[in-house]
Amino acid sequence: MDDWIDYYDSTHTIYVSKLHRDLHFQIIARDIIGYITSPEATVLDYACGEALSAGQVAAACGKLILAEPAPGVRGRLIARFAPNTNIRVRSLDDVRTMHDQSIDLVIMNSVAQYMTADELDAALRNIRRLLTPSGKLVLGDILQPSVGMGRDVAALLSFGLRHGFLKDALVGLISTALSDYRHLRSRIGLQRYSEDEITAKLKAAGFAAQRANTNIGHNPWRMTFIARPSLVR
Repeated sequence: MDDWIDYYDSTHTIYVSKLHRDLHFQIIARDIIGYITSPEATVLDYACGEALSAGQVAAACGKLILAEPAPGVRGRLIARFAPNTNIRVRSLDDVRTMHDQSIDLVIMNSVAQYMTADELDAALRNIRRLLTPSGKLVLGDILQPSVGMGRDVAALLSFGLRHGFLKDALVGLISTALSDYRHLRSRIGLQRYSEDEITAKLKAAGFAAQRANTNIGHNPWRMTFIARPSLVR
């Protein structure tokens, strides 16, 4: 995961325009809010990225913890949300030392593909420890083995067409093909899991899980899972 952390901590071109970036985070915030069941809930966004719309999420819960591994991104989060008393910014090392059963909802969106299988297993076990008995994990944006990069391209172009940045999306795809992201993706790859594989991983970590009807974010060819602590471990 370290190479990907370094990439996202750099000046990258993963978003084709400011509009694309802003809409991306707005839609994710909207989807996260849909999983919050209590205004008093403590929510952990695991490896949250820039989380530009986190203020909206924080307004819907009691406390929002933004956990981010990239130090540069984490510094920007601290500066951006310093006035918001509902938001705390932490590192992933901090997450490993949080108290048992202290979190009501964990969001891990568009993260698993950048982790090794062992890293994901360790993260799931720690999240299981953190969740209250009635809490839940939402594991989103899981890439499927049978769905290639062409679907990601189609999802971006469709997103751009619907929201008025199709031209920027086309130019951005060309730039991405020549970028460090494309080279890194070719060299390291992204982890892909079938529905059965993710369900088995979650079960091994102490969860009972099911696939959600829709994915978090704009890409309908990726998967989201809702997992709750299992009574049997």
